[in-house]
Amino acid sequence: MMVFTLAQRELRTLFLSPLAWSILAVMQFILAYLFLTSLNDFINLQPRLQNLESPPGATELVVAQVYGSAAFIFMMVVPLLTMRVISEERRNRSIALLFSAPLSMTEIVLGKYLGLLGFLLLACLMISLMPLSLLFAGPLDLGLLLAMFLALFLLSACFAAIGLFLSTLTLQPTIAAISTFGALLLLWIIDWAGDQAGDIDASGVLEYLSILRHFEPLSRGLFSSTDILYFLLFITVFLVLSIRRLDADRLQH
Repeated sequence: MMVFTLAQRELRTLFLSPLAWSILAVMQFILAYLFLTSLNDFINLQPRLQNLESPPGATELVVAQVYGSAAFIFMMVVPLLTMRVISEERRNRSIALLFSAPLSMTEIVLGKYLGLLGFLLLACLMISLMPLSLLFAGPLDLGLLLAMFLALFLLSACFAAIGLFLSTLTLQPTIAAISTFGALLLLWIIDWAGDQAGDIDASGVLEYLSILRHFEPLSRGLFSSTDILYFLLFITVFLVLSIRRLDADRLQH
């Protein structure tokens, strides 16, 4: 229960700062613009789509654009959310109070991580309100929409896990944010090196490491145990690294 108490505290702390509200507002504004632009293009394509035997619907041509753009935006905003989780407490020297609390390092890390996930879940739900508004005008592929939502949430959960870990490594939130963004960008484009090198073995390894290559199939509704396992392993590895790092810090105190 202490984990959920700490998670609630972390979520409350996020919403007490203007940063969280600003992120939500800017994300909604940008994605609303992209949503309306994609919807306008979809409406203009209707005469040509009617000539196709199995034309793609609004879910494929409009909603997919929104979630794809949201994934890229998350890569830029999640480092801003995670940069202060541990590094600011270390800089303010309040981390000693956290270490003295009757909590294990696992409970501390999970509590802070669940608080971040609560914010990211809310952000994903707010993004989904725009596609769901299309139900008033016509049908949507709800199965595909759910797959996109799951892919976006798992992707943001991975971003939060690596951001939390990098926040444990430094005293400066700015450094944590920049290093997190750099790591996420590398994981986003890491498979490009294998494609350009032409090495099949290297390309296969880098393709598996690329977070984008696991996000895209799931967002298209192609459920694969490999992709789900990748996300779960990714989150677990960086949470364990965060716990080990804080354990080492506690021993020094």
